[in-house]
Amino acid sequence: MSGARACVEAGARVVVVGRNPDSVTEARSILGENAVAMAGDAAEPDTAVAAIRACLEAFGRFDGLYHVAGGSGRSKGDGPLHEITDEGWQATMNLNLTSLFNSNRAAVRALMEAGTPGVVLNMSSVLGVSPSPAHFSTHAYSAAKSAVLGFTRSCASYYANRSIRFNVIAPALVETPMSKRAIGDAEIVEFVRTKQPLDGGRPSVPADLDAAVVFLLSDGAKLITGQWLNVDGGWTVTG
Repeated sequence: MSGARACVEAGARVVVVGRNPDSVTEARSILGENAVAMAGDAAEPDTAVAAIRACLEAFGRFDGLYHVAGGSGRSKGDGPLHEITDEGWQATMNLNLTSLFNSNRAAVRALMEAGTPGVVLNMSSVLGVSPSPAHFSTHAYSAAKSAVLGFTRSCASYYANRSIRFNVIAPALVETPMSKRAIGDAEIVEFVRTKQPLDGGRPSVPADLDAAVVFLLSDGAKLITGQWLNVDGGWTVTG
């Protein structure tokens, strides 16, 4: 929601997709007439297609995609490699990688059909490149988030001659429903204070990503593609 609101405030018109009907209702009331909010599961192939169709119908054009959908598979059976269940692996990959594949494919097809430039911004995580074995040992999640980088860079290379840009933004610990376990654990919060030392060592909030998101989606970043940007409070450069 925070990223969508920042984009609207910057002059964009957006379509927001969420699985939680209450969040969809909230988005409609907060974002106003420059936004369309719809319910859908990003892991389903038709969801992104429907969202782009809604964008074209409401606003007459489609310029870019910000893929945020993802989350922990811990409750499904993700964890250290020797403990991961088959169900945990599949659920985590479906939530974090298949959903991204679906949305990115729909975006590229729409942009190619229109013959217009565009941008795809994918959400990853610092855990894809900077492991934390003591507190965040979910290896399927880390594998999926690392795969986002390879997938995005490969797409960036292939579609550059069509002026379709692909980039990745990677936060560390952000206060969301997904991070409730970590935020509620005093030991993890103290660990995060040392791993994310910027701005007092606090966990991030969604709004901390907004400026980077708006920039990478904008024409100001029209010569930037295939890049991984950590917005992590210092996580990836601490010991």
